[in-house]
Amino acid sequence: MSQAEVPRMKQKPAALVPLGTLIGRELRNEKVEKPTVKYGQAALAKKGEDYFLIKPDCSRVLDNQSVPFSVFAIFDGHNGISAAIFAKENLLNNVLSAIPQGLSREEWLQALPRALVAGFVKTDIEFQQKGETSGTTVTFVVIDGWTVTVASVGDSRCILDTQGGVVSLLTVDHRLEENVEERERVTASGGEVGRLNVFGGNEVGPLRCWPGGLCLSRSIGDTDVGEFIVPIPHVKQVKLSNAGGRLIIASDGIWDALSSDLAAQSCRGLPADLAAKLVVKEALRTRGLKDDTTCLVVDIIPYDHPVLPPTPKKKRTLLNSLFAGKRSNSMNKGSKLSAVGVVEELFEEGSAMLAERLGKDFPLDPNSGLFKCAICQVDQQPGEGLSVNSGPFFSPSSRPWEGPFLCATCRRKKDAMEGKRPSQPTITA
Repeated sequence: MSQAEVPRMKQKPAALVPLGTLIGRELRNEKVEKPTVKYGQAALAKKGEDYFLIKPDCSRVLDNQSVPFSVFAIFDGHNGISAAIFAKENLLNNVLSAIPQGLSREEWLQALPRALVAGFVKTDIEFQQKGETSGTTVTFVVIDGWTVTVASVGDSRCILDTQGGVVSLLTVDHRLEENVEERERVTASGGEVGRLNVFGGNEVGPLRCWPGGLCLSRSIGDTDVGEFIVPIPHVKQVKLSNAGGRLIIASDGIWDALSSDLAAQSCRGLPADLAAKLVVKEALRTRGLKDDTTCLVVDIIPYDHPVLPPTPKKKRTLLNSLFAGKRSNSMNKGSKLSAVGVVEELFEEGSAMLAERLGKDFPLDPNSGLFKCAICQVDQQPGEGLSVNSGPFFSPSSRPWEGPFLCATCRRKKDAMEGKRPSQPTITA
């Protein structure tokens, strides 16, 4: 039989799928890819200086579509409440204003750590211009899908409890008593570190920096203490697996009473709102009400899961394997997976040097011919801005042509934080 005589096989037409079914599949797939964020809050006041921020419904525009993200923060004030209130009201806007427009989601997440540094420093400068002397710790958490970015100054802590039963710290405590690197930085910048001297020459209490007597080395505010108390945050960015995890964000009223492991274990298996109350209750039972005690519990869970399931207990040896403590200076240099396969570390940096935190890619705007200050976003003529890399004229490390650039006010702030000159903030009415 020739090829011409071979009968043609009839093919069945593809089954038509209703448009509604296709849309339903897309929506279900989108929900599977994006987690649900559930949260709870609890607090007990001793001095009334703790404040918190809960914004689960933030959004930004990406490809003409609104993309959601969430923000949670703790502000533990000291020497008054004005710094905590000011940071609560202004920090988020200052961070977002430092992120360039028109970025993809991946680019936005890559720009976020630098924007957090700029936002913290700008908020500090603006508050100091008010002429008030209170200060505040800040632990500031941004959740975008499965990616969590945490910026912190002071000793309000954020921990992550994953489905592997591993508890890890996403912040660094800036207490002089416990942080040797910060003590060395403060003394190198012109401050003094020591304990309180009482009658007879006896030293009591925790290590403090002088003048001022503050126990912390980083905060927002504290104008009267000295510029060696810097607002430059430690920043850590991680990506969870689609099994999710729980964040516990709390002021030191919790952490002075409970370890990270105990706080996580005390509320596993409970919904976030009950979990926050139980953590505060456990801290009160352990230590009593010695300080303001504020706790936020945030669950990042797969869509349609009512609560994170309880996790089996793991050996503490896994704690060190989750984060080896090695610094990842850029997401572009390759991320690493944790040993238990539940958390991918994308970025971590804690340097107090602005030149190390702001990067170098601040090009000239071709539309305006202007540079923007990397901190306050003020436009400058090319000849007006001062590079963070400029130094003495004959210094081999001086690179005044290389960005990022700072306005005169922000450059004075940078020099003061590095102990190069005293800072006298301009007081505004």
